[in-house]
Amino acid sequence: MSDRFEILATPITGLHALQRKPIGDSRGYLERLFCADELQALIPGRDIVQVNHTLTAGRGTVRGLHFQHPPHAEMKFVHCLRGEVFDVAVDLRRGSPTFLHWHAEVLGADNHRTFVIPEGFAHGFQALTDDCEMLYFHTAAYSREAEGGLNAEDPRLAIRWPLPVAKLSPRDAAQPPLDDDFQGIET
Repeated sequence: MSDRFEILATPITGLHALQRKPIGDSRGYLERLFCADELQALIPGRDIVQVNHTLTAGRGTVRGLHFQHPPHAEMKFVHCLRGEVFDVAVDLRRGSPTFLHWHAEVLGADNHRTFVIPEGFAHGFQALTDDCEMLYFHTAAYSREAEGGLNAEDPRLAIRWPLPVAKLSPRDAAQPPLDDDFQGIET
């Protein structure tokens, strides 16, 4: 067990949350967001190769649901640095017993939680406050040719967003609902 992280299981195999353990005093705190040595059990044989930072201005905005097809599939470590989000992962792994099931974590600046989303999952979030800042650590670089997406309001997924869905990007709003032929992605 790490002094800086507690690895938390979710109802979906392979999908985890991390409870970060800041060390603080009257001046504030120091918090480790990632450590390859301490988190080796979650990322064996992988490296963090890309870090992205986003700002979502408006409460209710949904970004996603996005994923990368193999061989560019990526694992993500998702942190909320300011504000609060409802962060969602959808299992797209072909043959998984939880195929098309979703799980959400509330991530916020105050709860020190990280969502660890492995390859084979779509990811998106809804801003629960204005001016949400997110930081993502990725195990693969973005590839435009490998990008994929799901419709955040697809009835087949039945995600229970806590707020009315607002301000989808044109690309996200144009994602069609899944059809019965969708069998998932290889991981």
